[in-house]
Amino acid sequence: MARRLAALLAVGVLLTAGPGSATAADLIRGARVLAPDHVRLTLAAPISNVAPANFRFTEARAPDVPIEVRSVEAQPGNRVLLTVDAKLDPAAAYRIEIADPPAARDVRPAPWALLLTIILSAALINNFVFTRYLGLCIFFGVSKRRDTAVGMGITFTLVMIFSAVLSWALYTLVMTPLKLKFLQIIVFIGIVAFLVQALDTILKKTHRSLHQRFGVYLVLITTNCIILAVPLLNAAANAGAGESLALAVGSGVGFALALFLMSCARERVELARVPKSFEGLPIAFALAGLFALAFMGFSGLNFMR
Repeated sequence: MARRLAALLAVGVLLTAGPGSATAADLIRGARVLAPDHVRLTLAAPISNVAPANFRFTEARAPDVPIEVRSVEAQPGNRVLLTVDAKLDPAAAYRIEIADPPAARDVRPAPWALLLTIILSAALINNFVFTRYLGLCIFFGVSKRRDTAVGMGITFTLVMIFSAVLSWALYTLVMTPLKLKFLQIIVFIGIVAFLVQALDTILKKTHRSLHQRFGVYLVLITTNCIILAVPLLNAAANAGAGESLALAVGSGVGFALALFLMSCARERVELARVPKSFEGLPIAFALAGLFALAFMGFSGLNFMR
């Protein structure tokens, strides 16, 4: 008898809720941060209480410190636009909670948007050559001719991607469980050296002319600061597989772009009248400084707007 009574009560609750209502778990169907201070919620059903006090908005890393919600605007299509008293980062993680009816949801950027942001940021905003001044040995040595620069850019990008993926796999699946993180620099250098040696052998057999133009700079990829910095940054941030791959692709593309731009400029400089004291590396350093100033224009650029 008790079981039948409980079943009847459950059916009654479902019938009372009706088809237009939503449970706490699926009330908030979507949430998106709109810079600089807006949050748009997509609800499964309209809510009656749209007072700012009915909403609680916090950062994922500081859940105990709420961000004040200044105003709430109901929009067509069961949407609600919140205006908060803070400058929001579309690439950051937040949490939104509704008191009546009770509901909560994490506000995170789409994975594809986050990965695309990492690639573009590594290639333009935080270009390792023009903003961090890494990898300058190969940069100045191979950027004299455009065809050599393009070949080195492609080669460097491939080595960067494979080394970052292998380094992440070994660090995550082997070194971390075995508590061997202190060996990360030695392991990462060994991975890069293995890939460069394999690539050197392949180019010597298949593209001998390109191998000769690279010269000693192909071997110097092993000690390139950029190709070692990417696995170290991924390890320090405990990045996932997708984030590690995105950073590797962005860094490789950024280095290839820097080589291509520099090679185009140096080929044109050879036809110009350069003072004797500025010929060679001095004018190359001046050109690199101008490119660095130009790339500073990307600072502060946000691809998630």
